[in-house]
Amino acid sequence: MLAPVTAEPKGIVDPLATGRRIRLARYLPSEALAPFVEHYWIVEWKLAGQPPEMQRVLPYPNANLVFEHGQTAIFGVVRGAFDRKLEGAGHVLGVRFRVGGLRPLLDEPLSALTDIARHAHPLLGCGERHAEAQVLDAGDDQAMVLAAESLLSGAGKLPAPDPTVDLLQGVMAHAASADGPASVEALAQYAGMGVRALQRLFQEYVGVSPKWVLRRYRLQEAAWRLTRGEPVGLAQLAADLGYFDQAHLTRDFTRLVGVSPGDYQRSQQAPASDR
Repeated sequence: MLAPVTAEPKGIVDPLATGRRIRLARYLPSEALAPFVEHYWIVEWKLAGQPPEMQRVLPYPNANLVFEHGQTAIFGVVRGAFDRKLEGAGHVLGVRFRVGGLRPLLDEPLSALTDIARHAHPLLGCGERHAEAQVLDAGDDQAMVLAAESLLSGAGKLPAPDPTVDLLQGVMAHAASADGPASVEALAQYAGMGVRALQRLFQEYVGVSPKWVLRRYRLQEAAWRLTRGEPVGLAQLAADLGYFDQAHLTRDFTRLVGVSPGDYQRSQQAPASDR
């Protein structure tokens, strides 16, 4: 049986409405894939007879392999918000690699994939159309995940686990923690290396800079806190997340999410009838 991911997801811009529009399920990988894969995610939507809707996500610093009819591909880290138009009915299965977990499976640094989609057939050993049919037409969630795992691990394609990927997990967990570092210098000190060495590591295994990662985690944390239904003072939130002041948080948040923190918080507290 598949083991579900129990931690609540962050990064979904409109969680209040998303739960009514789509089904999201996440599952842990097998032991063989665990050195490379963080989890599998399945999104299913049924919007027949309804207008198309835009789903916005604030992506994590993870690469993904996405199985979707006609659009199967590897996606590097997306530095902006990721928008996906949903219409009709459909489902997608994604493989979210551990931070750096895709690097051992490629012959190039992850920076080569940043903000782009790449053909998936070198990773799968077969054409994308054949692969997506095997996965998306397999049946229930378990059958789809097992089909994806078979494609990734078949024919002895998996390399030996890379210890650098394990190192990155600790660094990323510290960066994402509520009381994590406010600067690249502090993160480098935690990692036990210089700033330039940390930047080179991120270029090779992550695809974005340490500064970008710290900022993205802070904005995801801000969005998540603003959806909790609890009073949140924006000045205190900015201070908690290491921002110089509320204005800096508001500027970064508005640029990425599309609305100010205050408007966003109100939108997530509104009754469904008002949305």
